Amino acid sequence: MPSVKAIRNRLFYGWWIVGASVLVGLYSAGIVVYGFTAIFEPIVLEFGWSYAAVSFAASLRGAESGLLEPVVGRLVDRWGPRRVVFVGGLFISGGLFLLSHTMSLVMFYGSFVLLAVGMSSCGTTVLVTGVANWFRARLGLATGIALSGFGLGGLMLPMMVALIAQYGWRATFDILAIGAIVVVLPISLVFRHKPEDYGYVLDGHTPESQTDTPGALQPSHEAADEVPMDVHRAIRTRPFWLLTFAFTFHTAAIITVVTHVMPYLDSIGFARVNAGAIGTAIPVMSILGRLGFGILGDRTSRTAIAVLCYGMMCLGLLCFAAVPMVGTWVLYVFLLLFGAGYGGATSLRPALTSEYFGRGHFGSIFGLMMGINAAGAIVGPPVAGWFYDTHFDYRMVWVALAALSVVCAFLVLASRRYRADVINT
Repeated sequence: MPSVKAIRNRLFYGWWIVGASVLVGLYSAGIVVYGFTAIFEPIVLEFGWSYAAVSFAASLRGAESGLLEPVVGRLVDRWGPRRVVFVGGLFISGGLFLLSHTMSLVMFYGSFVLLAVGMSSCGTTVLVTGVANWFRARLGLATGIALSGFGLGGLMLPMMVALIAQYGWRATFDILAIGAIVVVLPISLVFRHKPEDYGYVLDGHTPESQTDTPGALQPSHEAADEVPMDVHRAIRTRPFWLLTFAFTFHTAAIITVVTHVMPYLDSIGFARVNAGAIGTAIPVMSILGRLGFGILGDRTSRTAIAVLCYGMMCLGLLCFAAVPMVGTWVLYVFLLLFGAGYGGATSLRPALTSEYFGRGHFGSIFGLMMGINAAGAIVGPPVAGWFYDTHFDYRMVWVALAALSVVCAFLVLASRRYRADVINT
């Protein structure tokens, strides 16, 4: 084991885990989540399937992830993130390879089952658990940076659009399958489990510096680590369910938008290249929210910042619905409000969870939350696809999601009222 002096002379290893999380999130989410909208139209044109049928693949991915999130949460608590991410990279590669050879709807859905396993193993629960094990006072900033990889994943979309235009969607996904092996597997080796195993404590202090150094960094938010809160105790509290439902509606809004953004813009006359640029800008803009609101959440009330973020999402979605009536310029307002709002709300989810329930069983608790959240990903995209198939108009979908964002704000705000439930359980 390295000496305390040697540890002090190096960058705190938690930041290396944050960096690895950025890269894993960038590649996996960029292809599987944000990239899905790029193959939407080519798939419909080649096979003649309905929008609802194609959208169901995103729901299937969400359903599978919902079942797996509690499992991977327990696995990462027990084994650490390294092995889980490594296996996830293999599943992502296999899913992309099967997708490239799709000849039927069954094969199409089967590829998304494999991708769901991969995304669960390389997704939010695993990455933020890996980060949350190393940070408390800077958890908002650390998770904001770590999850910015998902935002940067939007940069994969124009690359995918260009590759599909040049080589076709099948060859593109063969290339991306190889990329998953080359990128994700080596990066998975960077992850470590608990700082105590390597001579660190939370936020980069050695045990000696934390106890003996005057003015050492103190947590800005008192987490519940001192309370032995496990899953069974957590689910008996009202904050658990209030936050879980808020995060579920949050997930429904985001997955529906990123799945249908290009079909919506195509339907109102945007060129495919321009629609792809808007699809890219949404997650990229979310990085501002992930970092900015993550830092604010470390310095002030995370509840208040989350409510602000959901308000921004609501206004942004109303602007999105108004594009055909108001004009293209309102898209810039949508990108700023929705992108930054959803990025901030996303980065605050793990910090809020840790603030209530601590880090002792964080992976299991947050994984269960994320598993339930998958209901939003299951329901949102196909309902939006069905609505468009029926009414040939997406605008009421965006208005409904704006209303759900307001509900999210009220649920998060209500959770603060019942903070005592966690202490008394």
